[in-house]
Amino acid sequence: MSGGSSSRLSRKRPSGRKALLATLMLLVAVASAFPLVWMVLSSLKTPAESMQVPPVWIPHTPSLDAYEKVSGVVNVGRSMWNSLVIASVTTAGILITSMMAGYAFAKYHFPAKSLLFSVLIATMFLPPIVTLIPLYRLVGSIGLNASLAGIIVPNLANAFGIFLMRQFIAGVPDDLIDAARMDGASELLILFKIVAPSVAPAIAALALFAFVYHWNSYLWPLTVLQGNADAYPIVISLSRLLSYNRGAVNTGLVMAGATLAVLPPLILFVLLQRFFVDSIVGSAIKG
Repeated sequence: MSGGSSSRLSRKRPSGRKALLATLMLLVAVASAFPLVWMVLSSLKTPAESMQVPPVWIPHTPSLDAYEKVSGVVNVGRSMWNSLVIASVTTAGILITSMMAGYAFAKYHFPAKSLLFSVLIATMFLPPIVTLIPLYRLVGSIGLNASLAGIIVPNLANAFGIFLMRQFIAGVPDDLIDAARMDGASELLILFKIVAPSVAPAIAALALFAFVYHWNSYLWPLTVLQGNADAYPIVISLSRLLSYNRGAVNTGLVMAGATLAVLPPLILFVLLQRFFVDSIVGSAIKG
């Protein structure tokens, strides 16, 4: 009798732990999503609702007037296009260089390989502000100041991306690569036709990280562009809305601009979510 009751208790405990874990995850999800939801709802409020105390959680009469006003203050279309060019081209460059360098570190044998990889990893610990001035002088010396190319070129290779690709490509069977070489496939063909599909979740995760980071980058574009407002990305253009943030009547305007800036990375995350989760699971299994 006691044995049966103890077995029933042992079966109930895991379910209780799962319920507690699910509750904690739900609370974390709500806390994480609340600022985003509040931002979107605030962008739809009228000025009167934005100033109301206590605050109105859900607008009674949703309005898109704030989005129209943003277009009058900021060149949203041009700025969004600049951000898209910067983030997309930089992400593509990071993916290509990271895959090629990661493939070399994972599958090739050459002198000082370990030392070179250690130096590469060490650069990941450097604060970006340390390299700001040297990169700025380098960009100026090749005539890329005040241009989108000056923002993109120094970021086409990334130490974290190389490290991530190296770790995942190392798990691709050598026999598969050797078989392709015996069939006469070139190294580039092996990399992009055989290795790349095998590490697709890692590529998707790296693409997401790189795109979001460079979409939200502020200091480096501001340093390079030097007042060239036509080339400003959306993050810098929206800084013009800070002067509107002092009055509650303009809260909707500021929130509308922030919502527009958040949408592209959010959409990309939704599209790549499955691959992103797969990459985390795969890294956990390998670890």
